Amino acid sequence: MFMLSMRSIRKRPGRFLATLLAAFLGAAIIMTFNSLYDTAGQAGVDSVSAETLTTSASVVGGYGTLLVFFAVASTLTVNVRQRTAELELLRCSGATPAQLRRMVVGEAVAVALVGAVLAIGPAMLGGRALLGMFQDSGQVARSVDHSFGPVALMSGVDITLLAAAGAALLAVRRATRGHRRRDGARRFLAYAALLTGAMGTLSTFAFSATDPGLMAAPAYGAILLSVGFALLSPRLLKGVLDRLPLTGASGWLAVRNLRRRADRLAGILMSLILFTAVATATLYMQAVESDAIEASGLTKSVDAKNLETLNLTIVGIIVVFVCVMLVNSLYAATSYRGREFGQQRLAGATPGQVLGTVGVEGLILTVTGLFFGTVAALAGILPFTVVRTDSVLPDRGLGIWLAVVSIAAAATLGTGLVTARRVLRTPAVGAVGLAA
Repeated sequence: MFMLSMRSIRKRPGRFLATLLAAFLGAAIIMTFNSLYDTAGQAGVDSVSAETLTTSASVVGGYGTLLVFFAVASTLTVNVRQRTAELELLRCSGATPAQLRRMVVGEAVAVALVGAVLAIGPAMLGGRALLGMFQDSGQVARSVDHSFGPVALMSGVDITLLAAAGAALLAVRRATRGHRRRDGARRFLAYAALLTGAMGTLSTFAFSATDPGLMAAPAYGAILLSVGFALLSPRLLKGVLDRLPLTGASGWLAVRNLRRRADRLAGILMSLILFTAVATATLYMQAVESDAIEASGLTKSVDAKNLETLNLTIVGIIVVFVCVMLVNSLYAATSYRGREFGQQRLAGATPGQVLGTVGVEGLILTVTGLFFGTVAALAGILPFTVVRTDSVLPDRGLGIWLAVVSIAAAATLGTGLVTARRVLRTPAVGAVGLAA
């Protein structure tokens, strides 16, 4: 199976580029922040600097680990789904399900290892830049030198390989097993996340305006609500489609295609919901906190600076990862629709109508993801703003939300339309013949 995995990678390396990119970015982020552990553990580092470095590594390292898993899982899920016919042919040739799992996991681990090794150099540079940012803000002493040691190296490689192996195993199991049991477990987890998230946001009112832990409850509540919505994304998308009064060829085809592919598009919708909720909630709550401190006439403490740095860094990581996940998933899902587009053109649809259908599909996905992500974000923002400032809405207006919307829309609509335009360059007869 190992030789078969290597042969598959050498035969069609292009199908693994998305996984390689996800593993590279994930390992780079993990090693960059975990190098702060190595830096904090050096002799002569003062306690304040060590606490700042350790806290940053712990919080962002945890987020980074989750994001690596989701990013690699999303790319591998699309990869395995597109190879259903190939895997079925191997099964008919005598391969057992266990052998197929070992082959797919072997491919994922090999690609992830290459990505992790390539990430070492950028992680070293990123760690130095991150330390410089903490020193410029006065959170870490100038005398502290950056160190890239065993904690950063081993954690980056180990976590990336484990995430790739686990994601590959889940992807191949989904492709070879039924959906009923998994759907039941997904619904249970979704409702549990929604209930816990609602309780978390409501618990915000138990804190005082100056409580150091005030932001934690609404932030985690909004995240859990977005996770709940994300897990229910196939049901949410189907519910939206049932209520859309779209007419015309492009609108009718878009709704029909989305309804048929709702389960496969769940990963894209999940990314949109999580990105919108986490980015919007974090940025607005940090803005409310900064405005409240400025209005009080106080200067920011080291802890307040640490929190602001962590929030902005986490949002930056989420933006990068979600864009990678969206672009990879949409590119793979659209590029494999060549036969479908060819059949539509042979049936009389013009290239413009096909592009219009893809655009309407992307618009529906974007609006749905933004709506439920915004609902989850507001569930955290409003209680925090009421407790912290006695106002209902933040003073920053719609600027932050519009920036988040612009990034999400550009990633979703841009990738779908550009990829579809490239696929349409193949003549209709040739596209149907090549995919057959």
